[in-house]
Amino acid sequence: MKRSITILSLTAVMIAGIFFAQQTSNANGTIPKQPTFAKDIAPIFYKSCAECHRPGEGAPFSVLSYKDVRPWAKSIKEKVALKTMPPWHADPHFGEWANDRRMTQTEIDMVVTWVNSGAKEGDPKDMPPTPKFTNGWTIGTPDLVIPMPETFTLEASGPDEYQYFTVDPGFKEDVYVQSAEARPDNRKIVHHIIAFIQPPSSKPKYDLSKYSKEEIEKLRAQMEKNSPTYREGFLIRTKMDAPVTDDGCASPAGGKLGRVDRGQDMENGQLLAGYAPGMNQAIWEPGTVKKVPAGSKIVFQMHYSKVAGSVQKDCSSIGLIFAKTEPKKLVRTFGISNNAFLIPAGANNHRVTACWTTKEDIHIVNFMPHMHLRGKAVEYKAFYPDGKTEILLNVPEYDFSWQTAYYFKQAKSIPKGTKIMVTGYFDNSTKNKFNPDPAKQVRYGEPTYDEMMIGWMDYTTDNERAKNTTAMK
Repeated sequence: MKRSITILSLTAVMIAGIFFAQQTSNANGTIPKQPTFAKDIAPIFYKSCAECHRPGEGAPFSVLSYKDVRPWAKSIKEKVALKTMPPWHADPHFGEWANDRRMTQTEIDMVVTWVNSGAKEGDPKDMPPTPKFTNGWTIGTPDLVIPMPETFTLEASGPDEYQYFTVDPGFKEDVYVQSAEARPDNRKIVHHIIAFIQPPSSKPKYDLSKYSKEEIEKLRAQMEKNSPTYREGFLIRTKMDAPVTDDGCASPAGGKLGRVDRGQDMENGQLLAGYAPGMNQAIWEPGTVKKVPAGSKIVFQMHYSKVAGSVQKDCSSIGLIFAKTEPKKLVRTFGISNNAFLIPAGANNHRVTACWTTKEDIHIVNFMPHMHLRGKAVEYKAFYPDGKTEILLNVPEYDFSWQTAYYFKQAKSIPKGTKIMVTGYFDNSTKNKFNPDPAKQVRYGEPTYDEMMIGWMDYTTDNERAKNTTAMK
């Protein structure tokens, strides 16, 4: 996973390539000498950029009009030429992805030529139809919006906070969800949202009803004393002296510290919707759905970061679109994770692995790797029962700011007995400009200044069908 050339060299090579491609395209008549926004650029931006670059979204400007785009022309040229925008980090040699955001080389050349020739508007009559979006939602108009039960107030200073809110949506019968979106109310402070399904059959791990408050505190203190983790305010972190397993695939315990992380026991498909910076929302193929059993509650796990410098408020929500066709396949979400690793101070390419072996024939719908600020690269690899291996996804330049879910063009068939290995690489050196403190060892933990290594995936089980029930209208 070592970088073979410097960023400076890479930039020079890419700019030279763009210049050559531009000259070739012009010579062939593919790209006009003076492209215009209305005729040549707007169609590209509408296709590749407008999902995020539109009013109400997190991007700093909209691409829906020339007036909004023009002040950003030079910056757009730089980002597009270096292929940092649109953001896409998967190695194109492995897998085919339905949500691939990349521009073609011709489109890149067109944008560069447009800026170099003066970034002209052109005739407004040449503008394509403005793409239609539902205000506030990327999945379209939800059939149901479920907000947090109350507005939360976050203090101005202190460490990150994990807060939990439970909502009863009042489902009297099983509900089948075709699309789901978690929507932050206050993007300044919402680091992530995970909305879980809490079925009526779920029970607390411990029955504390027969204990007094003092006895509960004593029990909690005893449990923390014997636990590899500890609480720091609203956060769970790993103790520095907890056992270390970097290669979870070679460990009988699989890189687990004898605990299940809050909200990450996903084998039963309990995750409903999520939000993280740059994350695209869950839209499954018709008939492929998430099931919310009758009587279930929805639990919001909210990770708040105090970056605004003042008291802030938030009331985030999730939007659901129900299945309009007969539900056939149930989507399950699972995180292949290692929570026992330790990243040494100054390490620039520390390797951590986690493995999972499927007990059934499955089809993988998507992957979403998750690490924090020291995350450098990640790979998913399959070891098939017949001895063959295959790289399913390679992300050579992981970017914490873009928590992309990579959707297969066609769901990937994985036979029973296949081992899937997730390998993450971390840069805890001074070369990592996002590193909170390269002088410190790093363990697994909830705050962004700790680390995580989770290979999320959505999948369906081949021999499991959704209940033959009339879909909700």
